Amino acid sequence: MSEWKKFRSSLEHSDDPLQQTIDFFAKAPLVRIAADPYDNTTWLDPWELLAENSYCDFVKILAICYTLQLTDKFSLEQFEINIVRDKEKSETKYLLFVDGKCIGYDNSKPISIENLPKSLIVEKSYTMPSLQ
Repeated sequence: MSEWKKFRSSLEHSDDPLQQTIDFFAKAPLVRIAADPYDNTTWLDPWELLAENSYCDFVKILAICYTLQLTDKFSLEQFEINIVRDKEKSETKYLLFVDGKCIGYDNSKPISIENLPKSLIVEKSYTMPSLQ
């Protein structure tokens, strides 16, 4: 928990907080399924999520969202998590939209929302409540 708090504090003065947060969670232990992305009533809160320390692709996006939400830098931003299906590749992706950027389509970096392929179909969308 203290490492996460220290990390969040470092984001306040970061030139690229989105990339820094992606890199931070790239090291997280990955499991097959850690939460049901279609039922937000079952999602862990930020502190439970970190205490459990078990991340699937979806929970990683949720952790990135929580981390950014709990900074002053992003406190006024709107966060949206989308479950999308790529009809050309027949794959499901979990995407976080914030500040005109998308996290999760390219797992190594944020991309502009305008650069997302037209083949994506939104299956479910969640506007995230403020944590502050």
